[in-house]
Amino acid sequence: MIKHVFYKLHEQQPDIITLYLDIYSTQNLNEFVQVFASTVLGSVSIDIATDKEETTLKEIFNYLQSSEKRCYIAIDEFQQITEYPEKGVEALLRSYIQFLPNVRFIFAGSKQHVMQEMFLSTKRPFYQSTQTITIGCIDRKIYYDFAATWFARQNLLISEDTFSSIYNEFEGHTWYLQAILNRLYGYSVNPDQEMVSRAIREIVAENEYGYQNLLAAYTSGAIRLIKAIAKERIVPEINAGSFISKYKLKAASSVNSALRTLTKMEMVYRTEAGYIVYDRFFAIWLRQQPY
Repeated sequence: MIKHVFYKLHEQQPDIITLYLDIYSTQNLNEFVQVFASTVLGSVSIDIATDKEETTLKEIFNYLQSSEKRCYIAIDEFQQITEYPEKGVEALLRSYIQFLPNVRFIFAGSKQHVMQEMFLSTKRPFYQSTQTITIGCIDRKIYYDFAATWFARQNLLISEDTFSSIYNEFEGHTWYLQAILNRLYGYSVNPDQEMVSRAIREIVAENEYGYQNLLAAYTSGAIRLIKAIAKERIVPEINAGSFISKYKLKAASSVNSALRTLTKMEMVYRTEAGYIVYDRFFAIWLRQQPY
C-alpha cells in the first residue's frame, strides 16, 4: 500500500525522492542504523561499531537535511524500535526528525495498540508530532473482486461465498486472508470450503512446534486463561463470574495477574469488544487442545 502511494506521488511530483524500509527483522539500534543507511545512501554495506550508532545516525540525518529535493521516507513496522535494548531510541529519532523540513516521514506498523501508545501517549517523544491514520479492514466486496481477479489470471474461480467464509472467520484482517489465499492459489484448483479448511489446517500444523514452545514459557494459570479466551473467541469481561466458573479459573486476582503477563507479551490483546488471542492461527490451535 505504501509503495502504491509512492507510485501515485511520483506521478504528481516527478522530482521527489521516496524511500521505503522495513525494520521488522531489526533487533537493536545498530541493525536499524544499518538498514536506514543502506536505504538512504544506496546499496552500501557498512560496518558500524557498537558505540558509534548515534554518530552514524546523525551523519545520515545531516545528509538528508542537505538534500534540496523533497523526500518521503516510509518506515514499516516502526513499533519494532520499542523492542530494542537501547534506551531512548524514540527520543533520539524524534530529535533529528523534527529538524528536517524537506523530509516527510511515514511511520507504519502492524501492532496497532503499540503504535497508538507511541504516538498518542503524552509521555512518549512522538506525541503530537504526526497525523495519525488508522487503516481499517478492506471492504469485503472490494477485497473479493481483487482476489477473484488474481485467481482468474490462473484460470481459477473463487466463489464469493468461499471468500466470504475466510473474510468473516478472520474479520477481514489482511495478513491472515493473504496467507490463506496464497495457499489456495498454490493448489491450482478452484477452491471450495473444504480446501479453505485444509489450508487453515496446514498453516496451523506447520506452526504447531512453535506454538508448543510458546506455551511452555508460561505458568499453568496463564495457559488455562489463554486457552479459555481462545475457546470463547472474545471475552468482554475477563473477571465475569460466569467466565471464571465456566473454565474453572482461579480467583480474579490470579486471572488478572495472568492477563497482565499475556498482554505484556502480546499474546492477548484488548479490542473495543473484549479480549482476544492476538494470533488468530494460534487461537485456532489452542481451541483444538484439551482444556
